[in-house]
Amino acid sequence: MRTPARTPAGRRLAGIAGIAGITALLVLLSACSPPTPGPQATGGTVRIAINPWVGYEAGAAVLSRLLEQELGYRVQKVELNEAQSWEGIEKGTVDVIVENWGREAEKKTYIEERKVAVAAGRNGNRGVIGWYVPQWMVERYPDITDWRKLNKYADLFKTQKSGNFGQLLDGDPSYVTNDEALVRNLGLKYKVVYAGSEKALISAAKLATERRTPLLMYFYEPQWLFTQLKLAKINLPPYAIGCDADPKKVACDYPPYLLDKIVSRRFADGGGRAYELVRNFSWSNDNQNAVADDITNHGMSADEAAQKWIEANKIVWKDWLPD
Repeated sequence: MRTPARTPAGRRLAGIAGIAGITALLVLLSACSPPTPGPQATGGTVRIAINPWVGYEAGAAVLSRLLEQELGYRVQKVELNEAQSWEGIEKGTVDVIVENWGREAEKKTYIEERKVAVAAGRNGNRGVIGWYVPQWMVERYPDITDWRKLNKYADLFKTQKSGNFGQLLDGDPSYVTNDEALVRNLGLKYKVVYAGSEKALISAAKLATERRTPLLMYFYEPQWLFTQLKLAKINLPPYAIGCDADPKKVACDYPPYLLDKIVSRRFADGGGRAYELVRNFSWSNDNQNAVADDITNHGMSADEAAQKWIEANKIVWKDWLPD
């Protein structure tokens, strides 16, 4: 059966009714559908690796608070060691490494060869790794900071775990360390013993200072502990470019580290304002130590310590924010 032709007025009425119907349908659909996500430049989730030392946690906490409060992002913190963080970048579970200590092998693999990671500039911290003794030991044994004299003092550092050798106490086995190679290649009568964590290293340093017991330990800066007690650094053979190229043959001190940030290539390409903030983030050892000290010694959570620092240091972080 044919439909009767409409008059011009009828066609206008039908058109109006049709537009009204479409408009109502669009309103209904928009009410029932989930909101369309905004562009990545104004929101989304940023996944930050959290490595196992409080200084790193301090930097990540400040960056996280700024991403959330100033730019409206969500932050997911992923607890991993250093090597796992690089693997997470490749797997897509990590966007940002806030504090990278060298890791030249990973840079070659993930940045140069696989091209899944990107260096995002220095984070401002100057890193130092080395061997330390409590200050009281230098006062009693003035030449103990000369690595060539360490064998003379090996008996002082013997423990149940080191047996007939002096103990060199290291931290978490996942940390950057050449210590076993150094002991072997320098002909030192010592054994590397792993305390297991930064917290254990700090406890050992405090105890050795308070009780004036011998301690030779791997340690590093920036670290809030240096604001509370004195440790003296052992003078290992001076670092020269390339002296640590072969990990098995290392016989020199650790290099100075200008710590940097690493991000996934996906994040660098599509992270928008979040990536700009991460790229601009740069603070000092003193800044980091202040936040780390509040976390460790003043009963604050990482978020609370970060917020305290943010409220007191807008002059530092305001320039990190993207335009």
